[in-house]
Amino acid sequence: MKLRLSTLLVIALSSVLIGCTSTKPDVENAPEIELYNKAKTELEGGNLKSSITVLETIDKNYPFGPYSQQVQLDLIYAYYKTADYPLAIASIDRFLKLNPTHPNIDWVIYMRGITNMAQNDNTIQGWFNVDRSDRDPEFAMAAFKDFTYLVSSFPTSSYTADAKKRLIYLKNRIARYELKVAQFYTKRGAYVAVINRVTQMLTLFPDTDSTKSALLLLSQAYNELGLADESQKVDQLIQANLENMPVEKKKSYFSRFLSVFNGG
Repeated sequence: MKLRLSTLLVIALSSVLIGCTSTKPDVENAPEIELYNKAKTELEGGNLKSSITVLETIDKNYPFGPYSQQVQLDLIYAYYKTADYPLAIASIDRFLKLNPTHPNIDWVIYMRGITNMAQNDNTIQGWFNVDRSDRDPEFAMAAFKDFTYLVSSFPTSSYTADAKKRLIYLKNRIARYELKVAQFYTKRGAYVAVINRVTQMLTLFPDTDSTKSALLLLSQAYNELGLADESQKVDQLIQANLENMPVEKKKSYFSRFLSVFNGG
């Protein structure tokens, strides 16, 4: 009796295993339209992980099928929404290379910008209001390039207006970092480096508060190097900025200058 029972269990278990293995090829070899409809349903239902699994299967099994481009676009969106930013960027770059004239190329470039922007942010540090201006702005600079390209190449795109707003934020983010670097060099007496850094800020971000604050560091650097004429020109530029400011803004401007000298 025990032998028969054991034999039955083995047969039943074998049947289950055979059944499991036999279903995998069915899924893998399902028609593209069937897989895509499933992926679309999962994506619209917010089941992002499940949709990614199906979309990746389509991408692997039907790389040149009629849904291939839309599958790649859906994967970009799904990767971004699940915060898998490196995969999102890789998928975007692949799409741009393979489909440079696609009608939705402006959306793809926009997604590259917001994905890079997301990599620049740190949610946890944001909760505690941690000053991240001294962090490497690698991703902020990448996003800045993405949005700049979008605005210049697709001025009528529906994503351009939002890209312009993001460019203002990113410009100030990068300028704050440059100011921190200039302060670092000032503390160490590397005045040539200060001049190079602030001059670059004047070229790239002339209208930011950080650049205006950095003018004091530039004037100080010229003085330390005995370049009185250049220092005087910078002081005149500072004075010109002050003359055009309202009283309240002027007060905050002086306050910011003091913080610059204190390394704040």
